Amino acid sequence: MSAATAFDLLLAALLLWSAWRALATPRLDRAIVLFIAFGLLMALAWARLAAPDIALAEAAIGAGITGALLLDALGAWKRRAGKDKPGSPS
Repeated sequence: MSAATAFDLLLAALLLWSAWRALATPRLDRAIVLFIAFGLLMALAWARLAAPDIALAEAAIGAGITGALLLDALGAWKRRAGKDKPGSPS
């Protein structure tokens, strides 16, 4: 087995593991971080498949912009949930 094949198998295993963990974790913040990691690993997989244009789009849109939007939405949700608690300032 060559080093390239071993790297590709490791990359495929990491993709499957990160996708499963992102879906199975009960904590939203951890799921978002795993989603971002999955997007970066997917970008690396596209680069290995000699598709640099798709790899750049995946890294920028899939991991970057979408991950930032999800983290912002989670922060807004936590702030709103904190305002709804009894005794918290409005």
